[in-house]
Amino acid sequence: MNFDVLLWDIDGTLLDFLAAEKAAIKSLFAHFGLGECSDEMVERYSAINKRCWEALERGEIEKSAMLVRRFEEFFASEGIDTTVAREFNDLYQVRLGDTVVFCDNSYELVSGLRGRVRQYAVSNGTIVAQERKLRRSGLDKLFDGVFLSEQLGWEKPAREFFDAVFAGIGPVESDRCLIIGDSLTSDIAGGENAGIKTCWYNPHALPNRTGARVDFELRNLQDLLEIL
Repeated sequence: MNFDVLLWDIDGTLLDFLAAEKAAIKSLFAHFGLGECSDEMVERYSAINKRCWEALERGEIEKSAMLVRRFEEFFASEGIDTTVAREFNDLYQVRLGDTVVFCDNSYELVSGLRGRVRQYAVSNGTIVAQERKLRRSGLDKLFDGVFLSEQLGWEKPAREFFDAVFAGIGPVESDRCLIIGDSLTSDIAGGENAGIKTCWYNPHALPNRTGARVDFELRNLQDLLEIL
């Protein structure tokens, strides 16, 4: 085994975030009586959401404000009353955990590695959403620990986030620790900031235009076994 510690991103890496996002938003449109939410509308929301999370990662906005603002912006662009945005977001955090779709048989992968290498979840997702996802997916039983930015007080890719993680798990040699994630701006840049090895989960073969250092790249999570 080339690594002692694996840091796993959750959304978009172990779990299919877009599937959960679509199901949650469509169910809440029905719940709030907002009419039909088409796949195209969800795609437009996703673009807004991605932009807002990247602003958060750059430290340009507080998380609590960002979570509501993304829906305010989305609703305004779709001609929907924006006053429902805060309540919509609150319930959205819960509904995100209702749909669990594993990427590339990730449950079996993490389960198979349990006991062979220490594995931790590292996520910027909200406590409400992530704890529910991890519990319903069963991944919570497989990890040696879970680190959420809301609890640590810092978001990936901040070095302080990773300092808090390593304070929690104990010392580990930098070249024996690997972060696996789908986000260049959060996971990969964060791993680079922390001085550890990085593994970009890139199933759609997207180009890296960020300049972030990628040590390994995966199209399928199961290929991680060749790296380990």
